Amino acid sequence: MPKTHAPKPPPGLPTREQILDFIATSDTPAGKREIAKAFGLTAQQKITLKAMLKDMADDGLIDSAPGRAFHKMGGVPKVTVLRIVDADDGGNVWAVPENWHADTPAPRLRVRERKHGALAIGDRVLARTEEAGNGWIAHPMKALAKGEELILGVLRQEGGKLWLQGVEKKERREFQVSDAGEGKPGDLVLAEKAGRPPRITARVTEVLGDPFAPRSFSMIAIHKLGIPTVFTPETIAEAERVARTPLGKDSEDLRHIPIVAIDPADARDHDDAVWAAPDDDPKNEGGWKAIVAIADVSFYVRPGSDLDREARRRGNSVYFPDRVVPMLPEVLSADVCSLKEGADRAALVCHLQVSKAGELKSWRFSRALVRIAANIAYEDAQAAIDGVIQHPLTETALRPLWACWRALYAAREKRSPLDLDLPERRVMLDEKGRIMSVAPRERLDAHKLIEDYMIAANVAAAKALEAKKAPVMYRVHEEPSREKLVALKDYLKTFGVEFALGQVVRPATFNHILDKVGEVDFRQQVMEQVLRTQTQAYYAPANHGHFGLALGSYAHFTSPIRRYADLIVHRSLVSAYKLGDGGLTEGEAAGMERIGEGISALERRAMEAERDTIDRYVAAFLSEKVGEVLDARITGVTNFGFFATVEGIGGDGLMPARDIGGEYFRFDEAARKLIGDQTGTEYASGQRLPLRLAEANPVSGALRFEMVDGKGARVERDERPGRVIKRRGRPANIRHQGRKR
Repeated sequence: MPKTHAPKPPPGLPTREQILDFIATSDTPAGKREIAKAFGLTAQQKITLKAMLKDMADDGLIDSAPGRAFHKMGGVPKVTVLRIVDADDGGNVWAVPENWHADTPAPRLRVRERKHGALAIGDRVLARTEEAGNGWIAHPMKALAKGEELILGVLRQEGGKLWLQGVEKKERREFQVSDAGEGKPGDLVLAEKAGRPPRITARVTEVLGDPFAPRSFSMIAIHKLGIPTVFTPETIAEAERVARTPLGKDSEDLRHIPIVAIDPADARDHDDAVWAAPDDDPKNEGGWKAIVAIADVSFYVRPGSDLDREARRRGNSVYFPDRVVPMLPEVLSADVCSLKEGADRAALVCHLQVSKAGELKSWRFSRALVRIAANIAYEDAQAAIDGVIQHPLTETALRPLWACWRALYAAREKRSPLDLDLPERRVMLDEKGRIMSVAPRERLDAHKLIEDYMIAANVAAAKALEAKKAPVMYRVHEEPSREKLVALKDYLKTFGVEFALGQVVRPATFNHILDKVGEVDFRQQVMEQVLRTQTQAYYAPANHGHFGLALGSYAHFTSPIRRYADLIVHRSLVSAYKLGDGGLTEGEAAGMERIGEGISALERRAMEAERDTIDRYVAAFLSEKVGEVLDARITGVTNFGFFATVEGIGGDGLMPARDIGGEYFRFDEAARKLIGDQTGTEYASGQRLPLRLAEANPVSGALRFEMVDGKGARVERDERPGRVIKRRGRPANIRHQGRKR
């Protein structure tokens, strides 16, 4: 039997850890009766066990399966109902749990069934499950009534038949439509897969409308990735109730300090606000004192509440050009928790002492009552500092903030974090949701200022919790793997840039590479390759440092309205500093690793949704330019062609090798180049060249190019404005580079 761990249970009862171990190792589904029998509990102890199991469920440690059996939260019940979602020609069948309520995305289970053909997409089975390595295996026990496996796609007509094209770029298959219902060519629909490989068809179950209408592109991502958009009536009611909670009388009153919130002009919520002034402490001569005030979400969202469960299920807010899918109901995210000018707000405040060299000398945390002096857009704050416009708070608030920031920035430069100046694309919409422009977002000192104050507060939060020996949800960014470094070395060699593998790799190492490269055409490609070399950041209670920022301890503290990780850090600070109610629970402390895994996965889902939606907006914007010659830059070269992006706008598109020109192009894998056999013409990453836009598909976000002097091309336009537009045809007498010569 497992060893006993803290916390100590009532006499005679197993610990939480013992219960979790029993549930995980039991050969049969483990319900309350099985747990009680295994530990030899009395009738009275069974009553206490029931309450204990409820507490464990509320703390997110366990979940109940059909038949009231338990399993670890985030795991799969030992016996459960599965839905078949995929089957390939190789005989592999995959399923997902039909009901999944954990914080992490539902796992895919490989179905072990001798007669694979007996199972089709959409089928439901009762199955016994087992964890194997890093995945799950299912053993079907009984076939159940058929369910639905829905896919998102657009209907198109060809040869008198309707076909369904999925919205994903990588989805190469199209499904013949067996029943279109009320769907028409061009409609965005949800459809049910049916049949068995290789004859899988689609039956339309719901028509979602025009995929090219304003504000449709984000809905495609939302449907595709299963992002929850609707709060339950219970959650809304709870949010409205807690929003009326009187602000704490014991909070530190900071309403007299001119704290300002500097955000994007179109910000939907305001998590953070800042203030700084010269330090009057003689021990910090020439230094600064600063305040980073963060919305006190933990004051309103308590562990185990409906609000908390819903926030953890979402993991974060998701931001699109046309909408935000919030982690919290709007009454909290956009109103009561948002730090708005002139309104009294509850805040969790980080008080910093900064030396004249920009080092953090000390910090403390308090719950406070704040009244924001102003909400200022980045552009306006910068213009005020530059003397372009007048602002009433320029001298009293902004200049001291800038002076303290220059010290923080100097310390940042000395630390030499990874410095990749990759532009962020910004989609501008009009009031009707139509695209006005797509352009890189301007990077101002005002952006860097807020970023550095937030980093300082995040470091302070991590170190403060470490000093208190309290749980920390770290933001971890590990150093690159050797495999990725080897790939970078090979890549840099194609540009004549040397990179030694034997050295100790630091962020400054990559900065030195960019210094060597200098201001050349392929500089941005090198930056993008350096970015791909980095590992993906994640959340975890074990500290492995933040490589990119060159920091030993780092947590996310500054955005609790939109990130669940920050809310966990807030709760730990509330407990550690004894700041009142709403602190970290025992169950949360014990489940930090599981929580971290869940919110990391949900963060990746949000990033994919945001990236895909931007690609769709870019493709929609460029669809009006199909047939035009555009300035492009090669971003990658493969054996089947090269990928290019439109300068200043973005959007990746393929230029197939077969369509490049009237000669055979050989792929030089080491140099990552396509080289013409007759003329020696080369196409390589970073190269700028004019290309004609041949196709722009707003539904998938994909582009396709052709050479400016390509022959035999013709424009094919959809009758309806804004639809997918293609140029058909290819130059004659061209051999695909992959064919034998």
